[in-house]
Amino acid sequence: MTAPTYDAVNIGDELPALQLPPVTRTTLALFAGASGDHNPIHIDTDFARKSGMPDVFAQGMLGMAWLGRLITQWAPQSQLRRFDVRFQGITHLGHAVRCSGRVVEKLEHDGERCVRVEVLSANQYGQTRIAGEALVALR
Repeated sequence: MTAPTYDAVNIGDELPALQLPPVTRTTLALFAGASGDHNPIHIDTDFARKSGMPDVFAQGMLGMAWLGRLITQWAPQSQLRRFDVRFQGITHLGHAVRCSGRVVEKLEHDGERCVRVEVLSANQYGQTRIAGEALVALR
């Protein structure tokens, strides 16, 4: 990966999108094991239905992790200074999530040249699931 440089990046530049396969029960089980998030609403169909949901659904932090992957495939993790999101919708089984990002500001922060990047994940219907932003230091 060639890291972007501050001088080469422009406001409006888009990060290479990250298209993910449809969410499966296996996806949720693997993330539960890796993250320690064993909330039954994400892995137990009976529990989810008793809670009023049609089925299990993705952990919010799984969606945030996908957005983190989008950012760190563009710039090294060591250059990430801040990463904030707002959860705006549930990612259900079968949703094929697309993560995207766009540079919205160039600024100096704590003596470093940085860019502010808006990030978004949406399902195959164009419904936003997570929106947020990251502050990335660029050389």
